[in-house]
Amino acid sequence: MSKLVWDQLGERTYETGVKQAVLYPLQAGGLYSVGVAWNGLTAVTESPSGAEASPIYADDIKYLSLVSAEEFGATVEAYTYPNEFGVCDGSGLVTPGVSVGQQNRKAFGLCYKTTIGNDTEGADHGYKLHLIYGAMAAPSEKGYKTVNDSPEAITFSWEITTTPVALTGFKPTASLTIDSTKVTSANLAILEAILYGTTGVNARMPLPDEIATIFAGEVPDELALSTSVPADAATTVVTSSSIVLTFNNKIANDGVLLTSAAGVVIAGTKTWDATGKILTFKPTANLTADTPYLIVVLNTIDIYNQLLTPIVRTFTTA
Repeated sequence: MSKLVWDQLGERTYETGVKQAVLYPLQAGGLYSVGVAWNGLTAVTESPSGAEASPIYADDIKYLSLVSAEEFGATVEAYTYPNEFGVCDGSGLVTPGVSVGQQNRKAFGLCYKTTIGNDTEGADHGYKLHLIYGAMAAPSEKGYKTVNDSPEAITFSWEITTTPVALTGFKPTASLTIDSTKVTSANLAILEAILYGTTGVNARMPLPDEIATIFAGEVPDELALSTSVPADAATTVVTSSSIVLTFNNKIANDGVLLTSAAGVVIAGTKTWDATGKILTFKPTANLTADTPYLIVVLNTIDIYNQLLTPIVRTFTTA
C-alpha cells in the first residue's frame, strides 16, 4: 500500500449550484411517466433523518446498539413552480385559471443537477444527477408583501417527505445520485434522454431498477410488437373478442387504438399484465358483425425510451 498524499493536482474537488430541475407527477401504476421543466428552482436542502442508535445493555456493559430506520426528506425553494405542481401542493383546477386549495396532495418525483468542480477544470469537471422518489409536499407559507424601495421576489418553500421504492439487492430507497465523473458517457446519455425526453418522446423518471440496468451495460432489444390477437388480416373474428397485443419490452406509454375502417375510435378499457408487456383491450360493446377494423399502434414507448414505429393491423368480424 502506497503512502497517502493530500491535495494533488486535479483532486481538489467541490460541489456547487442547483439547476435543470424536472418535476415528475406520479401516474397510475407507480410510474413517473410525464416530466416537466421546473424553472426558478433556487435550493434543495436534503435532510435525512432517523438512523438513531438505541443502546442495549447486558452483563453490566453496553451489549449492542439497535439503529432505527433512516428516512429521506428535503426542503425545496423556488421563485416559481410549474402548473403541474399544483396537484402536488394540494390545489385543484376548477376551470382554467381558477384553482381551489386544501385538496388531496399527489406524490411526485424530482430530478435536479449539481455541479462538480475541481482545481484544474473548474465547474466543467462534471456534475451529479439527484433523483428523489415518492415525494410529498407539506403545506407551506406564502408571504406576500407590498412593493417598496427594496423589492424582492417571493420565495416559495416546501418541506418534502418521501416513501422509498424498491431496488433489487438493496433496501428500498427514496434517493439516487449519479456522478458523471464515475459513469460512462454513453450510459449517462441514455439516462438523460429518458429524464429529459427526446423529439416526440415525453420525459419520464425511471425507477431505480431500470437505472441499475442501464449502468450495468445491458443493451435492450429493439422495441417490437411480438404478437397480436386477432392476427393481422384475420377474418370471422367473434364480435365479443378482446384485442391482445404482446410486446418484447416493458411498455412505459402507449397510444394503441381500435378503430373502424372509417377511422372512428372504438371505446373500451385497457389492461396491462404484471410484466407490462401484454396489453388487453376490451371494447365497451360488442363489435359490429361482418365489419373490418383496424388496430393502430401509435406513440408506444418502452421503459428504455425506445419509440415503436407506428403499426396497423386489420381484421374482419364474423
